[in-house]
Amino acid sequence: MDRQDVVSYWLDTAEMDYETMKHLYASHDFHWSLFIGHLVIEKLLRAVLVLNRGEEVAVPRAHDLLLLAEKARVTTDARQKDLLDLITTFNTRALYPDYKRSFYSKCTPTYTAARLREIEELRTWLLSKLRN
Repeated sequence: MDRQDVVSYWLDTAEMDYETMKHLYASHDFHWSLFIGHLVIEKLLRAVLVLNRGEEVAVPRAHDLLLLAEKARVTTDARQKDLLDLITTFNTRALYPDYKRSFYSKCTPTYTAARLREIEELRTWLLSKLRN
């Protein structure tokens, strides 16, 4: 696959996950919607990384969004860094039993809606990086 094929792969799968995230929220599966929201941002960062650095660059298997942004050579402000750090926690907290109970109770409709708006904001910002 060439660079554009790899970028398209990450972009297409991020879009599918984005739709899943919205469906999960609508069905009141709040913690899973945030988990999938993390995947949306992760895949978009991987697309930016390949676009900026080439398909021959090894894309890290890490799920740390700030690390991926740094590897992708994306300039982030303090707020974006904080959001990337927060959204990274949705990956581990939704999966691991010791975090699940507290994360489930935190994922109220209000909390989740606010975090999904932030994920939307980052998504729009990353998509603009892919269009330029």
